[in-house]
Amino acid sequence: MTSTAGGNKAAPAGAAAALPRPSLARAWTIWSVASAFYLVAYFIRVSPAVMSQELMRAFHIGAAGLGTLSAAYFYAYVAMQIPVGILVDTWGGRKLLVWGAVATAIGSASFGVSTHFAVAFLARALIGGATAVAWIVSLKLITHWFPSRRFAMMSGLTLMLGNLGALVAQVPLRLLVARFTWRPVTLASGAVILLFALLAFAWVRNDPAELGQASYASEAVRARPARAGRILDTFEMFRYRNTWLILFAQGGLLGPVLAFAGLWGPAYLGARFQLSAIGAAGVDSAMLLAFAIASPLMGYLSDRMNARKPLYLGSAVVAAVCWSAMFLGAGLGLRVFVALAAIASFAASACILGFAFGKESVPERHLGAVSGLMNMGNMFGVMLLQPAIGWMLDRFWSGQMAHGVRVYSAGAFRAGFALAVAWALLSVVLLAFTRDTHCRQMA
Repeated sequence: MTSTAGGNKAAPAGAAAALPRPSLARAWTIWSVASAFYLVAYFIRVSPAVMSQELMRAFHIGAAGLGTLSAAYFYAYVAMQIPVGILVDTWGGRKLLVWGAVATAIGSASFGVSTHFAVAFLARALIGGATAVAWIVSLKLITHWFPSRRFAMMSGLTLMLGNLGALVAQVPLRLLVARFTWRPVTLASGAVILLFALLAFAWVRNDPAELGQASYASEAVRARPARAGRILDTFEMFRYRNTWLILFAQGGLLGPVLAFAGLWGPAYLGARFQLSAIGAAGVDSAMLLAFAIASPLMGYLSDRMNARKPLYLGSAVVAAVCWSAMFLGAGLGLRVFVALAAIASFAASACILGFAFGKESVPERHLGAVSGLMNMGNMFGVMLLQPAIGWMLDRFWSGQMAHGVRVYSAGAFRAGFALAVAWALLSVVLLAFTRDTHCRQMA
């Protein structure tokens, strides 16, 4: 009737109803391991923001080079979303978590010892490709170990935990870098990540049926077709209008947040408000904290409203208005700017709804692939905005240097962040054309 704890065989469908549900302790433990790895992945993702000067000096690069180096993570991360989505539907999450953590540790070590830009770029790309498993595996495990009515809220909790990692990558990381320099800190983070490979191997199971318990996932989600057929079948997702609209709207919600708090914010705040590196990291922390707090709240409210579109679209409008005021408005004081930044980040957390919205818009057998696709949408924004803003900064650079690093004016940053404002406004237009699922599987 059941398989061993380490196996992948499910109990027969007819017996599922007689099996006990998994304990909350086991479900939360499995979710915690996957989500903790996502926390570390988020920490690595945004870490260049607080050591931008050190990286520019170490690799002898300007803003465009730094933007490219940071975006190497996202290039690989985005490229791996659909493959990881397919693999999580065929292999299961446990194997992906183990190998993803091992590869991330190798990439972190390589980045920490690199002395050439090309090596550092490849190391960041390896990290991005490896950590691509964290979010998708977390969503997959939620589907198997928790009731479907909890999907949006649990997704929000996962995103909140990831943003706690981003918070650690602000003031605490800045202090560590100032004390130990960036290379030892990077190497230490790689060593910590190896722990998650061991935890995933020991504790994580793909489905409760592996422990002789009843799964919360439907038969369609638990089925594992041949990989070749799965790849071809995945293209069916693109037949649904919401898929395209949400895919490109996601980038305008999360992209500006990570382009600012994940890389360019400290330099911009120094140029416009003369804030120190620690002070600027504090502002970024306020943004990320607002984002983290709002993530589970957005999922909870959407579930209670029994609707996706109203909250999703309304939040996109608020975020777009705030970004426009922050970067296109003149004469804003620091306090007003920080308040607007926090509100924009709070509203941008509605991107978490894109995963439930997307999942409900396509046949449920595409859970892993559509989760990967929606996450691609999230990363499109930061992947394109970080290097694009860097390119604009170099274009508007006045020639000023300080301690061997280029210095950019507030006007140059304003030109760069106009790109983020444009994408935020585009997201509002795209979401206006989506069809609400009312929290039901529509396809």
